[in-house]
Amino acid sequence: MRYINNRAQFTIGEIQREFKISRATAIRDINEIQAMGFPLTTELGRGGGYHVLQNQYLPAVRFTPEELKAIFISFIASKNSQLPYLQNRRSITEKLIGIASQTQQDELIELNNILLFENTNPANPNLLELDDSAPSELNQLISLAVRDKHLRLTYEESPGWPQLIDVFLLHIFNSNARWLAEVYDFGTDEFRYLPVEMLRDSAISDQAMKWSEQEIVNKKRFGARESNLIVKLDATGILRFKRLHPPGIILSFTGMFQSSGMFNVQLDVNDVESLAYYADWLLFLGKGVAFERIPDELRAMLEARLKVPPAF
Repeated sequence: MRYINNRAQFTIGEIQREFKISRATAIRDINEIQAMGFPLTTELGRGGGYHVLQNQYLPAVRFTPEELKAIFISFIASKNSQLPYLQNRRSITEKLIGIASQTQQDELIELNNILLFENTNPANPNLLELDDSAPSELNQLISLAVRDKHLRLTYEESPGWPQLIDVFLLHIFNSNARWLAEVYDFGTDEFRYLPVEMLRDSAISDQAMKWSEQEIVNKKRFGARESNLIVKLDATGILRFKRLHPPGIILSFTGMFQSSGMFNVQLDVNDVESLAYYADWLLFLGKGVAFERIPDELRAMLEARLKVPPAF
């Protein structure tokens, strides 16, 4: 009922995909919901479906005390994390407190005093809130991407030197306290990670796509299989990976309770500076690192760093 109410218009096929049920089950469930008095109308024919009558939506959701605490904690945990929609997050937090009873309000305020998350100052947890806003382009980028992932971006890597690029957006993610856009650049035919703070005037592209979305995803998967660096990590390595890792690397957990994991990277063995960075970073991950695949150039660099100098 909440799924239907939140959309106001839907089809049987959408219900099937969302809840992974058969067409017959979907129709039976919708008929039961209608029998309960939910104000639905149907539209037959191609493109038809179900509609919720105007001004007849479900009443406002009421949260249990535990649900309210769970939501409130998730919001205070995101403080000083440079997430988008800062003003909206603040107003939602105030509304959560506003719909709570006096007892619940007291508990929420006490929760705010008791719980301390990373990136906050114990002496003044609100001290860093003024610095909590994400790059100004992030909200616009997200708003566009939910409509169309084929975008035209102005990338200003150096001030005063903007370049217009036609891209397909795969992900927007935060890595090492920096927002990055993972894109496929149609002009250079490569995957890139662009710092969001260096983007300007993002818009939906008016160009024809050179490749389909599925073809781009397949390119990325093929590239991952061809990676020349595949690394397995133990629990210590995972903790250190979370503290620091190069942008774009995704850690896949392979053991229960995040006790082990692995990642893969395609390194340019001719880029000495990049190899040196990875050598230092892999040593930082600790002794629990195991290599399933590693370029000879990187292996030689690691062995040189681990070589103990002779005693005098």
